[in-house]
Amino acid sequence: MLVYPHIDPVALQIGPIAIRWYALAYLTGVLTGWWLIGKLSDKQIPPVLNKQAFDDIMVYAILGIILGGRLGYVLFYKPGYYMNNPLEIAMIWHGGMSFHGGLIGMALAMLLFSHLYNITFLAITDLLAVAAPIGLFCGRVANFVNGELYGRVTASPLGMVFPGGGDLPRHPSQLYEAGLEGLLLFMVMLAIALGTRALWRRGLLTGIFLIGYCAARSTAELFREPDSFIGFLPGGITMGQLLSAPMLLLGLYLIVRPCRSKSS
Repeated sequence: MLVYPHIDPVALQIGPIAIRWYALAYLTGVLTGWWLIGKLSDKQIPPVLNKQAFDDIMVYAILGIILGGRLGYVLFYKPGYYMNNPLEIAMIWHGGMSFHGGLIGMALAMLLFSHLYNITFLAITDLLAVAAPIGLFCGRVANFVNGELYGRVTASPLGMVFPGGGDLPRHPSQLYEAGLEGLLLFMVMLAIALGTRALWRRGLLTGIFLIGYCAARSTAELFREPDSFIGFLPGGITMGQLLSAPMLLLGLYLIVRPCRSKSS
């Protein structure tokens, strides 16, 4: 059994201001992703981001992620609770964010962004698809530091006893997700973006990301402990697997679609 490294969730304390690892993870993911988007946009034919659009895109993305992530958690995971406590919806500092909600929120934000800047929507999402795993990696590492979203009880030598997870060792599923959704998916996306002409075919990288995330998340869910207030769904699947299923279908459509449009 591995020993869980108890790390203070507060990375830096300046008087009454506490800077948490979670906030630093989001900041690192956003800034690194923004830098990468700028590098990749020059490889699109034709390039779609001018200086003003590049400066503004992350503002839209951040707002979409935060608003969508919070509302997604409210609607997908605890609708009854927040219906009875509507004032707590805005209290994001109490936790509760949904990746799938954040994905929908960012997609809507990019629809607005593409309309205002007269840029093809899928050209924007292709850039974000390559950068997104960076944020996923940082976020899952922060989950591990916080000792949250831990895995199922296991006899594996990889098991850890998490704070709040009882006395039995559990899978460090946050690290599994960081490796699958983050590191592995990023390497695949970057290799395709730089090693092929995928950036020339609108929607292809977006489709690959959706399929890759669905596969990574569905696999990691086999080791992750379901939320106690939801548990397993009919058939033994989890909410994460259920919400990821439409991503597979949409991703397959986007991969086939550019091939057809190119040949027509």
